[in-house]
Formats: sequence, structure tokens, C-alpha cells
Amino acid sequence: MKLAIIETGGKQYRVSPGNTITIEKLPEKKEGDSVSFDKVLLWDDGKETKIGTPFVQGVGVEGTIEKEGRADKITVIHFKSKTRHRKKNGHRQPFMKVKINE
Repeated sequence: MKLAIIETGGKQYRVSPGNTITIEKLPEKKEGDSVSFDKVLLWDDGKETKIGTPFVQGVGVEGTIEKEGRADKITVIHFKSKTRHRKKNGHRQPFMKVKINE
């Protein structure tokens, strides 16, 4: 595999062997676990290119979870004028760093 486009967590990622991508947290997975992505939209091995409708059949991408964490905090502020209504919340999105093996 030279290049593939995969879908996980509602997003699409362009990957190749050796790349590290940051994805949405996967349930029941820990650091060091292997993960496989079956939703492959495009597959290119240098000789042949396969485009899925919507997914390529019989092709998968393997990776290893390197790190699990949470992103930087963002502040969410709701404000309505003339009613003295203010609300302030914080949010940290969980993520996983995955190294693509093959």
C-alpha cells in the first residue's frame, strides 16, 4: 500500500505506512492495541488504484495505538442580551494517536 483514504469517527483520513494520525477515541481500545480500519474509500498500491462505491471490498488498513489523551480545553460561552443570561462551559475532546503499519 502506498496510499489509502479511510473513514473513522465520521471523518476521512489520507494514510500511508509509517504515518501517525490523530483520530476520535475508539471504544474498548488501549495503548499498544492493534486496530484495523475496514472502511477504505480509496486504495492505491502504485500499480493499481481502486475506488470504492462507497467502500473498497476485501481491503483493510492496520495500525497500532500509540497514545490516548484529551485535546486542549476550549471555552464555550452562551450569551443572550437583555435577559442577563450567561453560561460558560469547557470541553476537552478525547483522541487517539494511531501509527499506520500496513
